[in-house]
Amino acid sequence: MLDLSRQYELIKDDVLEAMGRVCESQQLILGPEVEALESEITAFTGAKEAVACASGTDALWLALVAAGVRAGDEVITTPFSFFASANSIVRAGAKPVFVDVDPETLNLDPAKVLARLQQKTGSSTSPTRARSSPSRSARNDRAGYKTAAANGKRHGADGGLRAILPVHLYGQCAAMDSLQQVAEEHGLVIIEDAAQAIGAKWRAQPAGSMGACAAFSFYPTKNLSAYGEAGMVTTRDPAMAAHMRRLRNHGSPERYLHTEFGWNARMDAIQAAVLRVKLKHITKWTRQRRERAATYDRLLGEAGLVAANSTAPLKLPATSEHAFHVFHQYVVRAERRDELRKFLSERGIGSEVYYPIPLHLQPVFAYLGYKEGDLPESERATKEVLALPMFPELTAEEQHHVVVGIAEFYG
Repeated sequence: MLDLSRQYELIKDDVLEAMGRVCESQQLILGPEVEALESEITAFTGAKEAVACASGTDALWLALVAAGVRAGDEVITTPFSFFASANSIVRAGAKPVFVDVDPETLNLDPAKVLARLQQKTGSSTSPTRARSSPSRSARNDRAGYKTAAANGKRHGADGGLRAILPVHLYGQCAAMDSLQQVAEEHGLVIIEDAAQAIGAKWRAQPAGSMGACAAFSFYPTKNLSAYGEAGMVTTRDPAMAAHMRRLRNHGSPERYLHTEFGWNARMDAIQAAVLRVKLKHITKWTRQRRERAATYDRLLGEAGLVAANSTAPLKLPATSEHAFHVFHQYVVRAERRDELRKFLSERGIGSEVYYPIPLHLQPVFAYLGYKEGDLPESERATKEVLALPMFPELTAEEQHHVVVGIAEFYG
């Protein structure tokens, strides 16, 4: 599925030099390396501020709390994501409200979000209003909820609903302009879960620059990966950034003074140094991922495994014309998915299921009262999705081997 040793061989000298620089400085937590990474991520994403932290999960929690989510609030999110998306909502004291995904992209469906809000409020707003103009995603600064959230003011009059947390799944941004319009009409704040989407764009606007804030993960398997755990939050609001810097350091604005309850969510300087080396290559690596995705598309099509007719055994999730997809994962929807995966494994071909259980059916969320059949698109996806090997150094021969294996299975 992933061979990080190939990447390491290409950047080994620079990585070791960066690590050595930190060891010589003995500034091991936060400090100049972390501050430099924050500045570089700010420039890369187009956000005004970036706050480094210890993991992508910490990044989600920091973003939610800084955006004004409090105990008793409700946050709309997708059930088709890694557990951290919803777990961070609970950690902030709020309640996840799961809304089903678009069956084509598998991202949170704006029309379904709007329908859920109408159900909650009794509103009769037409769902077509969620389909906004191309210019809407460029008008974020006029949304006054950002500064208000940073100042602790309450948002929304929808019976406890305070925020929407869309996940940019597999490296493709959710339909952010439509979600922004829904959020503005209902007084909600948007927090981007961009854990899989560094470098992705929606209508040319980078992930991390569209919501009140956005959370990134630098887990070792991500497109931009640390040599351990690390994360980042970006925001357009300096007040929110300052709040998150306190929260990541036990709620402390200065040593031994604690003005609120925070957490130890600081980034190690060695992780920052490694990430700074890798950030210089991320544009090239993204191009290579997109090239390999196009190669898979071509090979699967030539093998007759994907087609417009319903008899083809595979279906590809759609890439929106408005999205710049960075292919954190290359995913197919497969008939007899589990049998196919076993067949490939026996031939030394890696694959993975992201994700086998939708969040609303996880045992820990039983208290929310969801049952099987409530969110059918997400439930169907968990039975069909299969991620194929995807990383920048993947060779054309290896991709051909993968596709031949799939073709043999469906033979």
